[in-house]
Amino acid sequence: MKRLSIIAMMTLSLIACKQQDKKSTTNNAGQTSNATADSTTIQWLDSMNTNLGKLVKDQSIEVSFRFKNTGTKNLVIQDVSASCGCTIPEKPEKPFAPGEEGVIRAKFNGSGSGHISKQVHVRANTTPQSEFALTFEGEIN
Repeated sequence: MKRLSIIAMMTLSLIACKQQDKKSTTNNAGQTSNATADSTTIQWLDSMNTNLGKLVKDQSIEVSFRFKNTGTKNLVIQDVSASCGCTIPEKPEKPFAPGEEGVIRAKFNGSGSGHISKQVHVRANTTPQSEFALTFEGEIN
């Protein structure tokens, strides 16, 4: 009976893996994306890497990254997160029509000292890449 249970669990695991493989595709760079009929493309209008220069300790700053939906389907920002608790990103809630522009904003509390480098991670219904790391850095005196 124990042997039958193990065989059944292994079979279910293999079936689950096969189902996941059908949903994912791999692009030429080896990145996996879940391209669907609702995928679109995005253009970052601002640099994805921003140097803010000299910052004042404990002074809150806001950074923004502008983008444009360059595809033919609505652009949906599915998730926005930060690399640490000192950065609070804002996730746009509405979908962006083809040609429409939008902004990802984040507030940094100004904590720390010396060189800082923070990331805001964005996940969207874009292809071939669906996840982006937006970086800002500076020097806190």
